[in-house]
Amino acid sequence: QVQLVESGGGLVQAGGSLRLSCAASGSIFTINTMGWYRQAPGKQRELVATITSGGSTNFADSVKGRFTISRDNAKNTVYLQMMSLKPEDTGVYYCNAVVVLAHKYDYWGQGTQVTVSS
Repeated sequence: QVQLVESGGGLVQAGGSLRLSCAASGSIFTINTMGWYRQAPGKQRELVATITSGGSTNFADSVKGRFTISRDNAKNTVYLQMMSLKPEDTGVYYCNAVVVLAHKYDYWGQGTQVTVSS
């Protein structure tokens, strides 16, 4: 089992920045990939960015060049640095951890709200 706790959301004006943090606990040694997803009102949850245990990253086209993802293995924490925020970045941001053993398991945090005002 893996537990994820997000922090760092809030209200920011367009063009501003925020940093989200996600602290993992539990069976952290089993985590392969960690990442961030978001869900805007009335829309499906979508991938924002992921980072593997080896440090490889992947970003949604809509955030490339504006968001960075990093992972501090010593603190069991993954960060999402968001810059040049746009109103369309508004949503609930969820931390995700993927564990692959005999099967693949997805773990989710409780979500943190990000609101970008125009």
